[in-house]
Amino acid sequence: MNLKSLVKDTALYGLSSIVGRFLSYLLVPLHTLKIASESGGYGIVSNLYAHTALLLAILTFGMETTLFRFSNKQGEDAGKVYGTTLKMVGGVALLFLAGVLVFLGPISVALGYEAHPEYVGMMAFVVAMDAFQAIMFSRLRQQGKALKFVILKFAYIIPDVLLNLVIFLVLPKLFATCPRLEALYIRENYGVGLIFAANLLCTTCVFFGFGRELGGLRTKFDLPLAKRMLGYTWPLLILSIMGMLNQSADKILFPRLVAGPEGNVQLGIYSAAAKLAMIMTILTQAFRYAYEPIVFNSSRDKDNPETLADGMKFYVLSAMFAWAAIIVYLPVLKYIIGPGYWEGLKVIPIVMMAEIFMGVYFNLSFWYKLTDRTWWGAVMSGAGAVVMIALNIWGVPRFGYMACAWGGFAGYGVSMVLSFILGRKYYPVRYDASAMALFTAMALATVGIYSLLGGICIPVRIAAGTVLLALYALMYLKELKKQH
Repeated sequence: MNLKSLVKDTALYGLSSIVGRFLSYLLVPLHTLKIASESGGYGIVSNLYAHTALLLAILTFGMETTLFRFSNKQGEDAGKVYGTTLKMVGGVALLFLAGVLVFLGPISVALGYEAHPEYVGMMAFVVAMDAFQAIMFSRLRQQGKALKFVILKFAYIIPDVLLNLVIFLVLPKLFATCPRLEALYIRENYGVGLIFAANLLCTTCVFFGFGRELGGLRTKFDLPLAKRMLGYTWPLLILSIMGMLNQSADKILFPRLVAGPEGNVQLGIYSAAAKLAMIMTILTQAFRYAYEPIVFNSSRDKDNPETLADGMKFYVLSAMFAWAAIIVYLPVLKYIIGPGYWEGLKVIPIVMMAEIFMGVYFNLSFWYKLTDRTWWGAVMSGAGAVVMIALNIWGVPRFGYMACAWGGFAGYGVSMVLSFILGRKYYPVRYDASAMALFTAMALATVGIYSLLGGICIPVRIAAGTVLLALYALMYLKELKKQH
């Protein structure tokens, strides 16, 4: 395995994710301080973004992975594969957008936003453009253009953060001289609707950065190739939908399971607290961006199982360190969100572990992608989604948002275990189970000892936790040196 390439690309892709997420973190205290928890406004934001995440999975229908697979297949023209993919996803996105705009009224009523159909319209434009751009971003990854990838990601992130700062810090100061501006602000749920407008503007601006990538539209559409790609990708569509349901179904279902305004209030508290667990999503996403091209580009090599084993080990070691570190420093990190949302902090260890399960499942998923048994991915993700949704439907009315946290934990856990069992049959990989077990035990011990010190003052607890984390880091470095 080219570990040096993996580490370098993970760091570069991670720059866009980590720095980008850090900048987005600036919006978490801003939103949670300026949008009162009892207003339910943050719940509205969480609910609509959950819908768009699910729709994005549908509109890209697994074509990102399919692009990688077919671009590296013998006998396939990579340029033709890209152009055909871009036209397919772009066509579907246009049809979706047209359908939403034609039926905007009924759709807004069905989603509970009859008073603000513009929210639904704006997010429809955003998700359609995001789907189209997702293929161009995948092209950059496939060609190893990590720097351009990062620049274009920042071209969205930085303006979006700045616009949100203007919405919540600058505009209110202008109300005294511009009453109409204040009326607009109030009508848009005290700035909530303007968040979606900022998203739409920034997503549109990113298009200007895709010059050569848009040139793929000039490639002749290859119908036989499209049919072969669709035969490979349709299980990935189901896989993507089920995977995204695992991530977003709780936020979609919550307002329907908890009646009245209280549903958005509790959803806002849960979503704000879960933001502190975002480091796991960042780590998994950065790892995926770098790791997926390496695996598919080396899929013809005999040592590919070793590549998968190394990738799994270092993902687990990194993820468990991050899990323990966030719990140790939670007394400080909690100030990222407003005090009105602190009651939801108890979900963080559970949500983070669910994200780790998702990352492990992603690493395990290569066995069915490399053997073209993608329908197994749909089955396993479907099983996890069924478990998660069932726990939400049963548990949310009884236990509130804690059922959302445990639902994700159980759903990803089921998918992960099923993938491991089936992978041993179809694509055996000798994972370094002893190293992963050792470091998992060290992370659990760190959190366990830290928790036992609950009666001690917070600075002393954090200092003790820091010493334990330093020991973990030293052991990690020793493990890393073994690879060279």
